Parts: sequence; structure tokens; C-alpha cells
Amino acid sequence: MRILIIGGGIAGSAAALALHKAGFEAAVYEAHPDNGEDLGAFLTLAGNGMRALGQLGAAQVAAGLGFPLTGLRLLDATGATLADTPLGERDDPLTRFRCLRRADLAVALQQEVRRRGIPINHGARLSSLTEDAAGVTATFADGRTASGNLLIGADGLNSTVRSLISPAEPRYAGQKVFYGYTTEAPRAKDTEQITMIRGSATAFGAACSPTGETYWFARVTGPRATADEIATTTSAQWRDHLLPLVEPDDTPAAAIIAATSDQLMVTNAVDLPLGLPWHTLRALIIGDAAHAASPATGQGASMAMEDAVILAKALRDRPSMSDALAYYERVRRPRVEDNIAASAALSAGRPPARDGAGGRPAALSDDELARQLEWTTPLAAR
Repeated sequence: MRILIIGGGIAGSAAALALHKAGFEAAVYEAHPDNGEDLGAFLTLAGNGMRALGQLGAAQVAAGLGFPLTGLRLLDATGATLADTPLGERDDPLTRFRCLRRADLAVALQQEVRRRGIPINHGARLSSLTEDAAGVTATFADGRTASGNLLIGADGLNSTVRSLISPAEPRYAGQKVFYGYTTEAPRAKDTEQITMIRGSATAFGAACSPTGETYWFARVTGPRATADEIATTTSAQWRDHLLPLVEPDDTPAAAIIAATSDQLMVTNAVDLPLGLPWHTLRALIIGDAAHAASPATGQGASMAMEDAVILAKALRDRPSMSDALAYYERVRRPRVEDNIAASAALSAGRPPARDGAGGRPAALSDDELARQLEWTTPLAAR
């Protein structure tokens, strides 16, 4: 089976590694001419994402980036500690939470794809696709074409593949998200702890690397930032906009933001509607292309890693492609749409619904997720 993967970012590279391991001929087509779009945001790769990478023999790739997070401290606006809890499997370096820059992870995974002999074609911007019972053909903006048995859209939030098979526009989730880096803030005592703050006007989080660089974010409810504002507002202007929102609180947030000079960016938190179709006869969307959530749960990259493993296992284990795609959707949709709903609730300042409440499916247990991800365990009949 020859599989075309549209998008060479985190989801696309993970899918390439998984499909290659399952014995399929995979090729990646990336629109950007070099490594990909260099996004300044950072992310936390959670234990489930690390576990999924481990099934692909790639956990060491991520473990060499950023720094580990083994604890979480939650503060309120007065600086009082509400919770102080461990994160993930602290004793295993290959399943610990990692704090790292998104672009660094994307580049490292692309390098691993190349190392395994999987081709990556840059400057290949998809313009159309055609499919029938025999296969699928992708046509790119420069006139190139590629054909295969299956096309996977791993091309992110503004997915071209999604626009061709299942048109749906991302929805504003009600918050602007600020990301910043500084080496000038007071150094945290514990460099493996992320501090989350329920501020009076923001949700704030920060972690300090072993080298003394503080990574921080702030989520602010209000109108979305326009494209012009994002393009023309300077880091100093964004900082001056954000500071009055955190200065009334008795927390470390104001000092961290004030110490940030030119490494500050802002994005709009968005998500995709629930229930949109994911696949046709020969095309499937995964990762953010299919189930982008607002960043409140911090699970976007980890969910993409899970997608890659479960998809490869479904294509490996199920009797036909149509059965594999339908099975993949049955397994993945409840979990990722639960994440969309939970993240939307947090972005709106509400607690996520309880398991099973309001028609929301019960959360997948850790044991069941581990069984799904375990490479040598066949997928259960459903």
C-alpha cells in the first residue's frame, strides 16, 4: 500500500513513522520549501504523547528536546497554592512530560523520518485531489502529481485536505493566547515544575528551563486579535497590553511578563466543530486537521501522536481499507472530541463536564489507552 501524507509537521511526521513501521510505503508532501512553518509557540508533550512516540521508537527524539516537567503547582490570584501534584511517570525519562518549542519538535521528527528513508517532498502545496475505487491522486500547485492507495491530510488547522473533503472553518474559542520567553525573570527553584495561575483576568502558566529561560503563556478572554493586529503589533505593545491584567494579582505572572522583551507572540484560540466527517473512500484527515482544540488542555500534539499509532495499527490489522478507516474513526472520535469539549469549557471559564454527563462519553482509562497504543497488541474488535 502506498500512502500519501499531506503535511510534514508533527502529525504528518508521526504518521509517516507509524505507517513505515507497519510496513506501508509512505511519502510526505510538505507545502513549505524548507523544514516547515517556524512557529514561535511552545507546547507540553504529555505522557500519553511520549508513550505513543515510544511505540514508534521515537521517544528518545523528543526526550532530547526541551526539558522535563515532573510536577504542577496551581495558584490562585492571591498566590495561594491550590494544588501541588506530580505529572505523569516521573521516573521514566521516555514517558515524562516535556516542555519544548513546537518548531524544534517538528524539525526533529522530520529528521527522524528522513533517517528511516521515508521521502519528504518540500514545496508541494496541495491544490486538488481525485479519488476512485482504484486509488487517489494529489495535484500540487506547481503541477506535480502523486498517486497512491490512501491520502492522509495531516496539514493542520487550516487544512487544505479538510477543505476538499469536509469543509469546516475553525471557530474562535473566545481567548487570545500569549506566548513568551525570557531569561531575565527570577529563576524558579524547581526547573521541572510548571506553575499554573488562575488569575483574576487571565489563565497563566510558566516553567523555567535548566538554563534559566522561562517559558510562559497567558490566555485572555475577549475579542479575537485581527490579522492586522498580529502582523503589526510589537512584542513591547503586547506586553504593555497584558501587564495591567496581571498586575493586580499577587502572583509571579507580572514579573515574568515585565521581564520579557522581544520574544512574545499572540494567537487566537480556535477549535473545530464536533462531528465533522473525517474521511472519504481514499482520504482521511488526522491531528489538528480533524480535531483541533483550543490549547487549554495542552493535548494537541499528544493527540496527534496517538492518531498516528492507532491509524497505522488499524490499517495493519483490519481486513480492508474501508473497515480500517471506519474502525479508526470509531476508536478515536470519542477521545479527541472529549478533548475539544473539555478544552472549550476551560477556555470559557467552566469546568469540563463529568464523564458521561450531557451525552459526553466516559473518558478512556489509562489502561485501555495503553492497550490501544501497544504496538504488538492487536486492536480489539469493535
